[in-house]
Amino acid sequence: MRILNLGCGSKASSSPDIVNIDWSIALRLRRNRLLRPLVPLWATGDRLQRFNALPSNIICHNLAHGIPFLTESVDAVYHSHFLEHLDRGAARQFLLEVKRVLRPGGIQRIVVPDLEKLCRAYVAHCDLCDQPGEAAQHEPYVAAFIDQCVRQEASGSSQQPWFKRLVENVLLGDARGRGETHLWMYDRINLGTLLTELGFRNPVKQTFQTSLIHDWPRYGLEVDADGHEFRPESLYLEVRK
Repeated sequence: MRILNLGCGSKASSSPDIVNIDWSIALRLRRNRLLRPLVPLWATGDRLQRFNALPSNIICHNLAHGIPFLTESVDAVYHSHFLEHLDRGAARQFLLEVKRVLRPGGIQRIVVPDLEKLCRAYVAHCDLCDQPGEAAQHEPYVAAFIDQCVRQEASGSSQQPWFKRLVENVLLGDARGRGETHLWMYDRINLGTLLTELGFRNPVKQTFQTSLIHDWPRYGLEVDADGHEFRPESLYLEVRK
């Protein structure tokens, strides 16, 4: 079994079945022998802890240049909270590249923020806002699906002292330049339609615990340290080639 975990960030699996691939700034710094010793001079606290916790079994590769595997060479492809960071044209090309590397009958498992779930929560809270105190709690329901689409400054930099913010924004760019913003949003309908148009078969909505991939929960990619759902706002959709 060969499963690709694309755009994995720090959520990697140690299973020999899984190939973890990412191109994050933190990973590139971790792999650079010259720059790696300088990171503790700049990053502190939670940032440094996350940097040091990066798994070593991640291939550092820019997926904008394609998936570094042969045609029809993998059994399953998994990517979580990655597709929404691509514009619609790039998303189509990426999904076609996934199709290329999958064997016939292979499975693609996609996890994205669920626009339907976020909108239903927003509308439900609108109905509660006439009750005392509820209106003051409404902003997070709007931010849940809008904030990351319109954010100008990367969230990590925005929390730093002014000098670090200035340097990071000059060197690394804004939120969009770093690939942090959501460039499109998906629900079970538009994502299923897109996949079908590209030649994938039988879109099936799953949960974080269910999958067409054999024994999927044992890889631990969709649970936190306590075994709870890692990203409960997610849509889980699977298709076959």
